[in-house]
This record gives sequence, C-alpha cells and structure tokens, in this order.
Amino acid sequence: MGSHSDSTHASHDHLPTPDGRAGRDGLDALVSRPARAVVALDFDGTLAPIVPDPDQARAHPDAVPALTALAPKVASVAVITGRPAEVAVRHGGFADVPGLEHLVVLGHYGAERWDAATGTVTAPDPHPGVAAVRAELPALLERSAAGPGTWIEEKGRSVAVHTRRADDPQAAFDALRAPLSDLAGRHGLIVEPGRMVLELRPPGMDKGAALLAYARETGAGSVLYAGDDLGDLPAFAAVDELRSAGTPGLLVCSGSDEVTELRERADVVVDGPAGVVALLRALAARLG
Repeated sequence: MGSHSDSTHASHDHLPTPDGRAGRDGLDALVSRPARAVVALDFDGTLAPIVPDPDQARAHPDAVPALTALAPKVASVAVITGRPAEVAVRHGGFADVPGLEHLVVLGHYGAERWDAATGTVTAPDPHPGVAAVRAELPALLERSAAGPGTWIEEKGRSVAVHTRRADDPQAAFDALRAPLSDLAGRHGLIVEPGRMVLELRPPGMDKGAALLAYARETGAGSVLYAGDDLGDLPAFAAVDELRSAGTPGLLVCSGSDEVTELRERADVVVDGPAGVVALLRALAARLG
C-alpha cells in the first residue's frame, strides 16, 4: 500500500492522514460521529510492549490515561485479545478506573468477556481438546527438533508454544509448525501462528468474529481497530467486511517489522504501543 502515515510524533491535537480513501472515510466518520464509534484494540504489542515473558507484559504507562480521555467520547472501547480476559484486565490495569466504566475486554478471541461496569467475566465451558493437547505437549516438545528454549504458555481456553527464547527462534518455530498442527488436528483444534508463538485453540475463535459480533451488538457507526500481529488479520478482514456493508472503518498497525502483512494492509502505521497511545490521545483531543 505504499508509504504510510505515522502518528508516532503526533501532538495532542494532531491526527495522522490515513492512506487510502477508505481509511480517510473511517477517520472522518469517527471524528464527526464519535457517539457511534467503536475503538477496538489488541493488547500485546498494541497497548503493551512485547516482552520475552508474557507474564511480565504490562500496558504502556500512558495507555490507561489515554483510554480514560477517549472512552467517554465514543460509543465503546473494547480490548480484543487472545489472553484470558482477567489476565488482560490485570496486566492492563483496567479495573476500577474512573472514565473506563464502559470498557469491555473480549478475552480468548471473544470466548470470554469482562465488563468494567460489573467487573465480572462471562464465558462458556472450555473445549475438551485443549486439555488433551496440554497433556501431550511436553513430550512432543521434548522429542521435537526445535531444541531447548521453547516453552508452553497456559491460556485456559487455549495453549501456546513460544520460541522467542530458543537459540534460533525462527528455526524452532518452523520445526514445530507441522507437529503442532498434527497434534491440534487430532483433538479438533487449529494452530494460529504469531510472532515466535504457535497457539493451539478451538476453531471459530478469532478476533474478526469477536469484532464483528461486538460491532453489531453496539450498532457501531464506525470502527477503529489497532493490532500488531498475524492474529489481528481476521480483525482487519472484519473491518473490511464492515466497510463493504457501509460502516466506515480505520485500520491501525502498531508497527512491527516482524509482521509486514499487517503493515501493508493498514491505513495508519504507528511506532508500537507508544504510537498507539499518541494516536488515542490525539483522537481524544480532537473530539474535545
């Protein structure tokens, strides 16, 4: 999509000019009719910097203040993440924050939901294949060609294998794709690749389905979605689907050289979580 606008250095009152007509229409709709706008954001890599140990991930220190400034001016703010909802709430510092009373966290790709208004999580029963995969994973990793440094992240309704700590992260990632896909398939799950991580989860769980359902539930008149990883591509596709049905949308990439496909499809590219925060602040300032 050519060169992108960059809001990294945005001042409080400066919004970037999106690439492409669809992106400009999306931003115009958000600014002109904020009471019908839904702002949806990934967590890791978008609101929180990527770190080697996901348990240590925390929202950018200015993320909650930026969300607090913006949230009362739009229809809704939703965080859509592959993490359990309660973990994202804890790592984000979203609970009991004045101004974020209507924040929603859609965890496990929408399978779980936390509402700030009630402070509670609602969720269906987990897929039985997740427990079966969890039991077999340690032996599979031990006999794989991935080598030391891979590790398992328990996510409740899914399980992920990280290779970022391996001696050769990309080689370990490549070595595990086929055996993990076979394991997932035997138990009715799928493998979703990300940035040096392979997640085994039930089919039908993705950020696109979660975003579409939430946009319809809220009667969104426009949608902004910001993400950084391959798992955010379904949400980008959902915004494209909404656009084709007449709902304007804006696609924001929290810039990563690791995931060029997202960059190429975005209307606006910002420099990681700091850039996302700058964009949210500029948007809040524009809305007065």
